[in-house]
Amino acid sequence: MHLVMILTAVAVACWIRYQWSEPQGSWIVRWRRSLFLFLFPPLLILMTAIALVCMGPQGQMGHWQVGWLGYVISLNLLVFLAWMCIRLTWQGWQSVKSAHQCPQISLNRKQARLLSTEALFAGQIGFWQPELVISQGMVNSLSPDHLETVIAHEQGHYHYRDTFWFFWLGWVRSCSSWLPNTDALWQELLALRELRADAHAALQVDPLLLAESLLLVVRDTSENTGIVCAALGASGSDRLEQRIEALLSPPEPTPQPSLQSWQKFIWAFLPLVTVIFHT
Repeated sequence: MHLVMILTAVAVACWIRYQWSEPQGSWIVRWRRSLFLFLFPPLLILMTAIALVCMGPQGQMGHWQVGWLGYVISLNLLVFLAWMCIRLTWQGWQSVKSAHQCPQISLNRKQARLLSTEALFAGQIGFWQPELVISQGMVNSLSPDHLETVIAHEQGHYHYRDTFWFFWLGWVRSCSSWLPNTDALWQELLALRELRADAHAALQVDPLLLAESLLLVVRDTSENTGIVCAALGASGSDRLEQRIEALLSPPEPTPQPSLQSWQKFIWAFLPLVTVIFHT
C-alpha cells in the first residue's frame, strides 16, 4: 500500500507539472501560477513520504497490508532532502563568509561590501538579513545616477527577502530537478523576481535611468566575456526585453501575499490524513 501511495503521488506531481505552458497574463497571475506549479508537486511527494515514515513499515491501512519497500524509499528520500538542505546551507554560509572579508563602503548612504574585481557584479548575499555586495568594476563603469538605480534594484530584493525565499526555492529545485519543467519554472520565477525588484526600484528612481543601466551592463557583458551582474544582467534577450518593456509601461501593482493565494497548497497535505487510517 505504501508503494502505491508513493507512485500515485509521483504520477499526480508529474501530471501537474505538465500543465506548464508559456507565461501569459499579468505579473501576479504569472507569479501565482508558476509558484503553484513549481512548489505543489514536490510538496505533495514530501508530505506522502512523511506520512509513510510516520506509519512505519508494519500494520495495515484498512484491508491492505503495508510493507518495508515504501517505508525505506520514503525514509531515504527524507534523508536525501535533509542532506541537500545542509549542503546548500553550507554553500550559502561560505558565500556569506567570503562577503564579510570584503571592505565595507558607503554608496548613496547605503552600506555595501566592495568586491575587488573589474567584473560587473551587484547582488545581495546572505539569508534573512543579506548585505549588498558590489564590484569595483561596477562602481567604475557606471555614473552615480546609474549606480543609484542598481542600488535601488538591490533594495527591492532586500525588501522582498528574495535571498531567503529563493534559498528555499533553490532547495526545492535541486531536490525536484527530475520532475518535468523544473528548469522552465525556475527561470520564470527568476524573471518575475527581477521584474518585481525593478518595479520596487522604479518607485524610487527614474525608470528610464534603470532601463539605461540594464542596457549599459548588458552591453558591457557582451563586450567582456565572463562579466556578470547579478541584479541587472540578463540571461537572455527575451528576459531583457521583458524588463525594459515593464519599466517603460505603466507600473503594475504588486499585491501583498494573502491567505487566499495559499489555499490550494492545503491539498498537498492530504497524504498526512491517511496516517489516521493506519493500524
